Amino acid sequence: MKMPEPTPLREPDQGAVDELVDLLDLETIDQDLYRGSNVHTPRGRVFGGQVAAQALCAGIRTVPEEFGVHSLHSYFLLPGDPSIPIVYDVERIRDGRSFLTRRVAARQHGRPIYFLTANFQREEKGFSHQDAMPEVIPPAEGLDLVALMNMRGNSDAEALGREWAALDVRWVGNSQHGLEPDPVHPSRARMWVKVNGELPDPGEDPTAHVAAFTFASDVSLLGATLAAHPVAPHKTQMASLDHTIWFHRPFRADRWWLYDQWSPSAQSARGLAIGRVFTEDGTLVATVAQEGLIRPRD
Repeated sequence: MKMPEPTPLREPDQGAVDELVDLLDLETIDQDLYRGSNVHTPRGRVFGGQVAAQALCAGIRTVPEEFGVHSLHSYFLLPGDPSIPIVYDVERIRDGRSFLTRRVAARQHGRPIYFLTANFQREEKGFSHQDAMPEVIPPAEGLDLVALMNMRGNSDAEALGREWAALDVRWVGNSQHGLEPDPVHPSRARMWVKVNGELPDPGEDPTAHVAAFTFASDVSLLGATLAAHPVAPHKTQMASLDHTIWFHRPFRADRWWLYDQWSPSAQSARGLAIGRVFTEDGTLVATVAQEGLIRPRD
């Protein structure tokens, strides 16, 4: 398949970014009980990254400011209904001197659609090391992800483009196009991502950056599980089953970060994807993991 030429980087869309910030600003219903709105979408289900980000925001609302989130682990149970709000119920599992734990249930129609457990830590000093960032082309040489999805016949591309309007995602390559062969890791994908506008200063509102990153972390991660397989999108039923993030170091979600993704295994109509997240200066700031349904359609 002939690959399209790189398109110019998108102009900042502050209106879309402000809408994302508003989407993540939950309404307080009662103590530890919150309500999140949805964006209209013709896809008939809520984008998983939105539910994860809103659930994380609900958990953050219940912890002191000196504690920052260092990990979250979650399961997608049912597709979210975009026609009604989502209620987030936070359970305070543990309050320690160094660590806090919160469990968040997202509910619609009287039943849970998503569960998240998040751990928070008071900042402290310790040992430090990290992997090196791989050598990749700069964002300006990447391909617009939504345009690429359109070209490949993904029927959800336009709808996802509207849901992801606050993001600029630049596809670098995968195991079939753009990346050097790696027999050790046969299914890989890389892309540059950023919130396409200005978020609040992290010193004033660090929640905006971890929440916006959580929203964006669900973009295309599952696609890495198919990078080793020449299959058209409409030939595969795809759905996220779980989602995990480890936050290593603070960073700005509205500056470019590299999503270095690979899939260690696919089997039983499921694929596992892992992503390392690097800022442009090579700092490893997060690691993401997700398993999802990748069921071949007859």
